[in-house]
Amino acid sequence: MKYLKFLFLFALAIIANSGHAKNIEIFSPDRKLQLEVSTDKNVTYCVNYNGAAILTKCQIAMQLQNGKVLGKDAKVSKSQTKFIQSEIKSVVPYKNAVIPDVCTETTLQFIGNYKLVFRVYNTGYAYRFETDLKEQIEVINETFGLNFQEEVTSYFPEEKSFMSHYEGLYPKTKLSENQGKMCSLPALFQTSAGINVLVSETDLYDYPCLFLKADGNNRLTGVQPKVPAKIKDLSGRSDRSEVIESVENYIAKTSGKRNFPWRTFIVSDNDADLVSSEINFILASPLKIENTSWIKPGRVAWDWFNANNIYNVDFKAGINNDTYKYYIDFAAEFGLEYIILDEGWSKTTTNVKECAPEIDVKMLVEYGKAKNVGVILWLLWKPLDKDLAGILDVYKSWGVKGIKVDFLQRADQYMVNYSERVAKACADRELLVDLHGAYKPSGLQRAYPNYISNEGVRGNENNKWSTEITPLHTVTLPFTRMVAGPMDFTPGSMNNAHEKDFAVSFNCPMSLGTRAHQVAMYVVYESPLQMFCDSPTEYYKDRKCTAFMAEFPSVWDETKVLEAAVGEYIVVARRNGNKWYLGGMTNDTPRTFELNLSFLSEGSFNMESLSDGLNANMNANDYKLSTTSVSKTSKVKVEMIKGGGWAAVISK
Repeated sequence: MKYLKFLFLFALAIIANSGHAKNIEIFSPDRKLQLEVSTDKNVTYCVNYNGAAILTKCQIAMQLQNGKVLGKDAKVSKSQTKFIQSEIKSVVPYKNAVIPDVCTETTLQFIGNYKLVFRVYNTGYAYRFETDLKEQIEVINETFGLNFQEEVTSYFPEEKSFMSHYEGLYPKTKLSENQGKMCSLPALFQTSAGINVLVSETDLYDYPCLFLKADGNNRLTGVQPKVPAKIKDLSGRSDRSEVIESVENYIAKTSGKRNFPWRTFIVSDNDADLVSSEINFILASPLKIENTSWIKPGRVAWDWFNANNIYNVDFKAGINNDTYKYYIDFAAEFGLEYIILDEGWSKTTTNVKECAPEIDVKMLVEYGKAKNVGVILWLLWKPLDKDLAGILDVYKSWGVKGIKVDFLQRADQYMVNYSERVAKACADRELLVDLHGAYKPSGLQRAYPNYISNEGVRGNENNKWSTEITPLHTVTLPFTRMVAGPMDFTPGSMNNAHEKDFAVSFNCPMSLGTRAHQVAMYVVYESPLQMFCDSPTEYYKDRKCTAFMAEFPSVWDETKVLEAAVGEYIVVARRNGNKWYLGGMTNDTPRTFELNLSFLSEGSFNMESLSDGLNANMNANDYKLSTTSVSKTSKVKVEMIKGGGWAAVISK
């Protein structure tokens, strides 16, 4: 009954929008968000939120070969609006197991056999081209315009070129300060009234990634890498890196009958909506795998961050069987599902079908199998590209559970297609995939849920050589990079320090912020393949903290954002089964919150929490473990010091 009013309005919209309408209004179900689409000469649109103009005359077009431009001198032959209300069940739920899909959809059919489809949600909108052209086409470029009504604040992950690991920082600047600069997605912009506009994309197939360029006058345009024409290996890094010497004059050669990527925009005056939004997942292509029962999310003991820095053992630590058996023993003791063998396990970085002299992968797989711990192998993208089926068949015969593919570093059409080929080939062999040195998730994880995580984030490993992974950075990521999809930040550092005590060390790395700040990442950060980045030796030294961290799963049935401000603080509650897990992080400003636990069911619960210790201001490693009884009427006081955090497990 509550949607009858909306359905009546949508019926009127269908009548009003039929025929050759040049101006079309599209509203969100709650009518707070409004798109005004104009098809007079060029296709443009304006965005209003709660009656306030946010974006104006944003142009949409696509230039094909032979000078044909979709969206120029456009003539609408048919317009149709409908209301969508459905649910999506996620195979690997990194936010919610069941996701509502409620929106208004308007499809504009143009003379020339193409469409523009718009969807407007309560917290955002999206659009895409759909073409029905007989022949293969070359897309010369795509016109993507964003014209803000006023100067806006930007969180702008700058890229010097399209060749990148896509691990940008998100500095808070005025958009005008970035004039002439390019950034990768997602990128966040805020108006003076506090309205967020986060730009990303999803359902990306056979097409390059979208980037933004700040053109001045509160304007951004879309830019995309062209198809490489001539490529050479980078001297000294030929196993993993390339130089693109020349490019074609088009960004994609593709089928003329297809759907193009969704351009997605989260629009809200509530920062929590950035974290809770699932628009990018909803709009992605649905599942393409028949059997998903073998896909097992989990936690991973990881070696590269800690440089295999193991001590107080009776063997020489390094890339050898004894060291990785030690990782397996650790993972088994604390219930972690996997270990990773990172760079160095193979005979060479290009000969990845044979093991290094001191490694026996098949033996390690059997050793781990007896302890319910799976093995994941690291390798470079280029060798895998040259022998995808052959390499994966070998790994499958060894019994490994997945691969971590590194150094993709490109976002052109070829690399987008490569990512899908790897995901599909691994799915065919029941192998997980974690992409590193790669562009952000763009919807592939819904179609191929074995593509279980993705880097494309400036994460904990950067502590090994920089001072950039600050609490400001770590509390900005949930509102920026993480909105695109799973984020392999690799938390779990056990050597924690404030800025005054922090030192860069490649072999003995530490992290900025408190221990509780790192622990909270296991709730706040979404990654169905979640790393334990430090050395088992360090975890053994503090078994209480390690046991507490190991309680946190890596997938979630339900997510609630309790407190949120971009770059300031975040507190999230997530449910897995009948337990709730809470995590909070702050930047360099101490915070106190009183959390409302009304999301709990009836009855009494036990809450085990880890908070900043009494001496954490002096020593960031200090923390306090507490246990108390709570119920849905409880108010929980949470205090976080500078760079601090808080985490809790609530169970019957």
